Amino acid sequence: MTDTTETHMAPPHGGSGGYDAYKFRSPEFRAAVEALRGLRHDLISDAFAYRPLPPTPVDKGLSRVLSGRLREYAVWTPHTLITVAGLLAMLIGAGNSGRGAATNLFVGMSALVPILLTMVRPVMAFWLSLAATAVTYPVVFVNSWQQDWPWLPGGFACHLVVLTVVAVRTRPRTAAWMWLLTGAYGLLWQGGLGSSHYYRSNTVEMLFISALALLVVSVWHIRRDAVQTVTAQQTVTAHERSRRTLLEERTTIARELHDVVAHHMSVVAIQAEAAPYRVENPPPELEKAFATIRENAVAALTELRRVLGVVRAEDYEAPDAPQPTLADLDSLLDNVRGAGLSVEQAVTGAVRELPQGVELSAYRIVQEALSNTLRHAPGASARVEIGYVLGGLGLRIVNGPLPEPSLVKPSPGAGHGITGMRERVSMLNGEMTAGATDEGGYEVAVFLPVPHVGEDEA
Repeated sequence: MTDTTETHMAPPHGGSGGYDAYKFRSPEFRAAVEALRGLRHDLISDAFAYRPLPPTPVDKGLSRVLSGRLREYAVWTPHTLITVAGLLAMLIGAGNSGRGAATNLFVGMSALVPILLTMVRPVMAFWLSLAATAVTYPVVFVNSWQQDWPWLPGGFACHLVVLTVVAVRTRPRTAAWMWLLTGAYGLLWQGGLGSSHYYRSNTVEMLFISALALLVVSVWHIRRDAVQTVTAQQTVTAHERSRRTLLEERTTIARELHDVVAHHMSVVAIQAEAAPYRVENPPPELEKAFATIRENAVAALTELRRVLGVVRAEDYEAPDAPQPTLADLDSLLDNVRGAGLSVEQAVTGAVRELPQGVELSAYRIVQEALSNTLRHAPGASARVEIGYVLGGLGLRIVNGPLPEPSLVKPSPGAGHGITGMRERVSMLNGEMTAGATDEGGYEVAVFLPVPHVGEDEA
């Protein structure tokens, strides 16, 4: 397999000696060689490349404001505009030829075909436009003082459209090469025919107008690339922010559950240490078993504290009070009522003691849902429903719509609260739905499964 990298890097002289000579050339010489390579790549190697113009995406351009069949047709807007521009150039060329119908048709088609070709083979359309100029001028020529040269009116319009469309479909470097070649083409005409013509060449006008058009296209390219770069960066940033938020929520949950797990492990260690003293003359095997249980409980508690030290933030302070449960829900509702939120509570089913992890997660979910109501729907009323069922615990927190008029404006949120609630529910293998209600409010519904006592005993 041939190494194409070395082939492209090798200078045109060939051989290792030529490459060594190329390396020690001046920067200007190397820049000129690289520029010529760019010319060959952009306008010579890919001259016949097939690049069909794709339809416009339905979410861009006119398609965004249209509907129905018009939206289906709007995706072909670029093709329509190019065709219309080609027909106008055709009319301009045919109407200014000054010859018969056959000549008018030939000149008009010479202006139309290169423009239409830009939709399938853009680079080839540029070369065909230059060639059409060289063919149509001798056909139409009557007297040198009667018309501009080398571009007749139809060819002038055709070449401007071709330059603009090809520049849009390629890149600024290709547009610069086309502009330079157009100027060189005009100078060749001026050098070859200028002495026999009494009327001035229109090369300067072509270069000036095309430079303005290509400048606009280049600015459009630069802006589009910048928008794509910023969009990509924003996508990556949003992904990283979401990932960081998720990790922070999980770390917070781990810190909170530490107290619950540490309490249970401490109880296990104390009970294992005190159990032998509650039995008269316990057998040595029993004492050894309880000692092993206590050692494992203490070791697990030590490891748990070490893990917590890893995930704890530098400014984190362990809470002095135990973690809250559903028994503390009344205090929470009193606090949010003091903040101006009108909230009701409804409890159904037989109230019973649940695992502390479930009660802590349920409390935090209600707390976060009410906090979201205060932030995003200030002045709205809320309702908290708690249902104790056989298979677990059901929660429903719903708020009404934002009242009109409202003196307090809702604050924008980053969605961290919903992420935290979902993490707590997922940790307990529960289910959660969150979304807007038909009345214009917001609802959070959660089910946390709790095995029945009889199931554990079985």
